[in-house]
Amino acid sequence: MKPRSRESKASRRRASGSLVVVGTGLKAARQLTPEAREEISRADRVFYLVSDPLSERWVKSLRPTARSLVSCYLSGRPRGEAYERMIETILAPVRSGHTVCVAFYGHPGVSVLPSHEAIRRAREEGFDARMLPGISSEDSMFAELGFDPTRSGCQTYEATDFLVYRRRVDPSSALVLLQAGVVGNLNYSSRPSQRGLRLLAQRLAKVYGRKHEVVLYEASVLPVVLSTIRVVPVEQLTTAGITGSTTLFVPPRPRPPDRESVRSLRLRPSKTTRVPSRWRLDPRGNETLS
Repeated sequence: MKPRSRESKASRRRASGSLVVVGTGLKAARQLTPEAREEISRADRVFYLVSDPLSERWVKSLRPTARSLVSCYLSGRPRGEAYERMIETILAPVRSGHTVCVAFYGHPGVSVLPSHEAIRRAREEGFDARMLPGISSEDSMFAELGFDPTRSGCQTYEATDFLVYRRRVDPSSALVLLQAGVVGNLNYSSRPSQRGLRLLAQRLAKVYGRKHEVVLYEASVLPVVLSTIRVVPVEQLTTAGITGSTTLFVPPRPRPPDRESVRSLRLRPSKTTRVPSRWRLDPRGNETLS
């Protein structure tokens, strides 16, 4: 009976382990939600991966014992190896019966493979695991460009995935390419691949033309620093100084509405059914349709 009692106690402790993954937003001190902050404060173990020293200091001010996951990266090694180390680092205390919170900058479910895989494995092993949202670079970009994705639609791809799988593109919808600065580079590095950028420019030129203007966007992670917004033609992508933080936004090309659909829906011509002749940025960085 005694061994069974000890086994039951160990089993209960194991089952009590849990995982919650949260997003800090891009500016942790300002964009962390109250819900995410509560999870960080109450967890037994806290891990984090943020993009700047200020956010790191702020997370540490909440939980001095919080541990960074940046050490999982090794320069020049495949990012997949780092992701596996992160996943197992996160799950070890969960398996020991602890409540674990992991904070990733931005949205924890966007371009963050370890968050999804850690949750999947935890649930598969019988632990409670969930994710809370955060503000992503794409959210910030929509706000700062003044772009409404419901007007033309929006297609979002990871840049390397976009090339490798030759994703189909509707030029009349906006195109967002995440991690454009490391396109074609599967190793841990912040340096862009010129070969990857060249192939990306060629692909975009075939769809939109070499002169089509695109936006190079880098979200600010500091309260006093503005985001970087640059507009260049597709043909200048390889010389535009793209970095590992660059998100590429390709504005839509005009397409007239389908007249038969307009008649069938009994819609009256209005601004919602007119298509602008071109897209540009005004001096404040907001979308202008003219």
